[in-house]
Amino acid sequence: MNLDSLIQLDKEILLAMNGSNSLFLDGLATTLTAASTWIPLYVALFYLVIKNNETVKQILIVVGCAAACVILAGTVDDSIVKPMVSRWRPTHDPQIGMLVDVVNGYRGGKYGFFSAHAANTFSIAVFFSILVRSRVLTVALVGWSLVNCWTRVYLGVHYPGDILCGLLWGGLVGGLVAYVYFRIQRSLYGKPSFISTQFTPTGYQLEDVSVVISVLAFTLVYVLVRTCVIALC
Repeated sequence: MNLDSLIQLDKEILLAMNGSNSLFLDGLATTLTAASTWIPLYVALFYLVIKNNETVKQILIVVGCAAACVILAGTVDDSIVKPMVSRWRPTHDPQIGMLVDVVNGYRGGKYGFFSAHAANTFSIAVFFSILVRSRVLTVALVGWSLVNCWTRVYLGVHYPGDILCGLLWGGLVGGLVAYVYFRIQRSLYGKPSFISTQFTPTGYQLEDVSVVISVLAFTLVYVLVRTCVIALC
């Protein structure tokens, strides 16, 4: 399959997944894709870091690494890759733009390769998954990232190929930043060893991990309730 065939397939999949006649799904995707919706999750992750690191220096290293994930994953994409590649978003694509189901007038910027939403969320998911080493947290954060990816295709602002490349770049960034973090952590404090049913292998308390999971669950409940109210009004 050549590049032109892949691009055409990308467009066909996009049109199959984009939009619907459901006001509920429109509202759900719009709410889930908003960065403000996930502020409680970010606060909960910050709480997790504060509770499980003893010094300000340790906390700042983790926070700095998380910020590096966003800068390398999203900022590099928006500032360098999108202008350089200049691939139209589906909503602006001269070939299929009129076929895309636009939700609430939202079209995004001109260019969409690759998805910063996918790259940002997956880099954070991978970094914290490696940092904490909790299976339930890993599943929750990867699921959170994939939900964000679905919203971008549903809203017609990214092709599936944009999402896939964003996930690959985000995963690479998250993994590399985690590697750098552990190199720094071991050089400063040595290799920690935790053998307990109350801690993860890297020393994070399971009850604090549960707080993050609970916040994520309550956020999703809020999204569902808000979407139902909007759809019924």
